[in-house]
Amino acid sequence: MTSEVEQSAAVSEALGYEQARDELIEVVRRLEAGGTTLEESLALWERGEELAKVCRRWLDGARARLDAALAEEAEAGEDGER
Repeated sequence: MTSEVEQSAAVSEALGYEQARDELIEVVRRLEAGGTTLEESLALWERGEELAKVCRRWLDGARARLDAALAEEAEAGEDGER
């Protein structure tokens, strides 16, 4: 049986970048607005941390793909100059 935390992490992993970013914006908005209990604030903070990690993984993956494409393009350019 999986825990609630594991299930939440699995759901977060399935989110696309834009979905995670939009949910993170909403979490931050709610935290900044205040009016939540300490328990609710902590839960929001934890969700925000999880969403930020999802966004970071997407951005890191995009950066790696961009770097690989640029390296491939540079390599192709060097091969054509020889």
